[in-house]
Amino acid sequence: MTTDFSHKPTLTGELVVLRPVTEDDVPALLPMLRDPEIGRLTGSHADFEESALRAWYGSRGAQSNRLDLAVVERATGRVVGEVVLNDWDQANESCNFRICLAPDALGRGLGTEATRLIVGYGFEAVGLYRVSLEVYAFNPRARRAYEKAGFRAEGVLRGALLWEGERVDATVMAALAPEWAATRT
Repeated sequence: MTTDFSHKPTLTGELVVLRPVTEDDVPALLPMLRDPEIGRLTGSHADFEESALRAWYGSRGAQSNRLDLAVVERATGRVVGEVVLNDWDQANESCNFRICLAPDALGRGLGTEATRLIVGYGFEAVGLYRVSLEVYAFNPRARRAYEKAGFRAEGVLRGALLWEGERVDATVMAALAPEWAATRT
């Protein structure tokens, strides 16, 4: 069992490999991060500049309080997204999860497998008890994928996002270690 996120593992599934993200992944990630629909689904108002992204992704390996991994499609070897465990609360054995995939990687099971791999690592190797996330009301595809991966809805943050003049609710979802273990046996 590891005590933090200093170790940056490579996790391999049938469809994807999750490996430490680096600044060399920026050219593959930049189109995804600049895609208007991906920005809407993730609620990102950011304008991503390549130099800032290179600095950001170049520093991820040194972070002991978070785990940022590139999602690599095994069939093509192409980086198609990222998965992250962040907002680590060591005292309560919990953290946040987020995932972002390129539009052409959606709907093929890559995200579900990537989610299961990184969340499983959090529970089994780091000793987390709770992994949570928020999903916006206009992203039912992501909510279904999270449910397939073992997350349960816990509540609604009303009007959590202001998107193009409209308030959008976010559903808080979480997976707990005992439930995760029960589905894996």
